[in-house]
Order: sequence, then C-alpha cells, then structure tokens
Amino acid sequence: MKIRYLLIALLWIQILTGQTTRKYSNEFLSIGVDAAALGMGNSVVSNINGVTAGYWNPAGLVGVNDYQGALMHAAYFANIAQYEYIGFAMPLQKNAALGISLIRFGVDDIMDTTQLIDSQGNIDYDNGINLFSAADYALQLSLARKEIFKDIDFGVNAKIIHRRVGKFATSYGFGFDAGLQLHRNNWHYGVMLRDITTTFNIWNIDDERFALIQNALPDIPDANQELPETTELTLPKAQLGVTKDWNITRDIGLRTALEMNLRFAETNAILSTSFISVEPSFGFEADYENMIFLRGGINNLQNELQFDESKTISWQPNFGVGFRYNGIQVDYALTNIASVGNALYSNIFSLKIDFEAFRN
Repeated sequence: MKIRYLLIALLWIQILTGQTTRKYSNEFLSIGVDAAALGMGNSVVSNINGVTAGYWNPAGLVGVNDYQGALMHAAYFANIAQYEYIGFAMPLQKNAALGISLIRFGVDDIMDTTQLIDSQGNIDYDNGINLFSAADYALQLSLARKEIFKDIDFGVNAKIIHRRVGKFATSYGFGFDAGLQLHRNNWHYGVMLRDITTTFNIWNIDDERFALIQNALPDIPDANQELPETTELTLPKAQLGVTKDWNITRDIGLRTALEMNLRFAETNAILSTSFISVEPSFGFEADYENMIFLRGGINNLQNELQFDESKTISWQPNFGVGFRYNGIQVDYALTNIASVGNALYSNIFSLKIDFEAFRN
C-alpha cells in the first residue's frame, strides 16, 4: 500500500513539473473581498464569519444562521480596472452552511488596433478601432461544517475560473481551498489553504489573432512573441492567523489580528527563501455597541529594489469605517494609501444584508 502511494506521489510530481507553474497566477483571487476585511489589511482568516467567509475562510460560514447576501465594488489603478463581488450564504442544517460567490476583475473598453495598420505599413482608419475587455471571473461554491473535530470548524471551496482577453484568448480552470477555525474564549485561530491541489488553467489562444501581433515589430531583434504555454498551474498558498477580542468598556470593543501569508516559492516578501516566502499582516477593528466600526491595517510588506540596487521595505496601509443596523451593514475602505500621490489608492464599498434581523 505504501509503495502505491509513493508511485502516485511521484507521478503527480512528474505531471506538475511538466506544466507551467507561476508564482503569481490567478492573482485577482489574492486581492480580497469586503471593505471590512480590506480595511483591516486582509487580516481576517481567523475571525471572519458570515457570507464573506466563503472567500476568506469557508470555515467561518458556520456563523450563518439565516440567508445572507453581500455586494462589493472597487476601482483599481486610477479607475482603469473594476473589481466586483457578489456573495450569498445560507444554513443547511444546525451545524452546516452553504455559500456561493462570484468575482469579476476586468479592464473594459481596450482599443484593438491590430487592424489599424495595413500590409503596407500605412494607417488605415477605415478599418476602424474595436473595443474589447480583459476580464477574470471566479465562481466559488463553499461548504462548512461546525465542530467536525473537537472545537474546530471546517470548510472547503470548489472554484471555477474563467479568464478572457477579448477574442484573442480564453481559459477555464478549477481548484480547491480548505480552511479551519478554532475559537477559545476571546481568542480565535485560523488556517486557510488555497489551491491545495494546485489550480489548473487551460488556455485557448486564437491562432489567427495571435499571428496579427506575433510579428508586429519585425525590425527589432527578439521583439517577436512566441506562442505561450496553454496550461498554467497556480501553486498552493497558506494563511495562518490569530485574533484577540478585547472589552475596553461596556460599549466599546477592540479586535486585533495578526496573520502570516505563506507562498511556497521565492518572492519579494520580507522573509523569503528558495522554498517559502512569509509576508505578515496586521489589522484592528474598534466598535461602538457593535454598530459603528473603525478599522486599520498593514499588509503587503515587500522588499523593494531601488535603482541603486539597494533594498527598502515597502508596506501598504489601509483604513476603513462601517455602520451596521437591523441586519444591514455598509462598509468603506481606503487601501494602498501610500500611493495617494500617484492616484493609485482604491476606494472600496461593500454592503451586507442578514435576513435573520428582519425575521426577528
């Protein structure tokens, strides 16, 4: 039996090494959802509960007692890219819950100028300029079970990914995530494993359209493009988090969270080796009567290479506020504040509705 498992493992490794693995594949799924979570610097894997847990850690869905819905809109890169999220969750039985999420990250109205220049190298405006979109989509189905082990909640995601670059190329992919949460008094612990089986993306590239741009710069050496790999693999990632809740006064509460984001590859994270990279994040949430919220966080700590080849540590501050009343919660987050001068900061708005409050 052990020999059989060993052969399966060796075959799996051979399959993976024969494909194209990328450090930053499907990165639109690493941005995050929900202004409340983003305002805390994404440090929520141990404390998240409710409908948005389907993205952050599906184990948190066990906190859903009735139908819940969520919406989010964000603009990135000075309003060039639009990021949308919609989620729904419901209890299945006393100790289980179901969630579904849809995410879109896209750049729309891109000008297609491949037909603008004729075969003689002249600009022909009669051919016109068409517009196209480059967009990534993800559909996630989440299942959660309470106390599948002693005091441990467990959840899994199955996700289908669709990526489209106009009529030039499309891809479909699938993958799985799994998460755990443990709650003891005012302490919360969480583990989230993303792309645990690696996530596959299979690309279909239009050969005729690719040929239009493949030799677009024939006079420049090495400028012509080779047909890219059609199979892309996303490597597994892990998130480890711990949260502590504090009672400041009878009306004021404070939540502090620390998280470690692990990638099994060498990156620009502040702690990085050839095997693993570790990027910490920190967040807090202060609340008044669990109705008004003030949030802040730090994440995306990176070693940034300067022009003189020296390295400095860059980091991303975040700020957020929120208001909840009678099952309706509205949140706002301002992220990437350090880039205000470059107009790259992002305003994020989200809405959550808990139908339990309406029934009560």
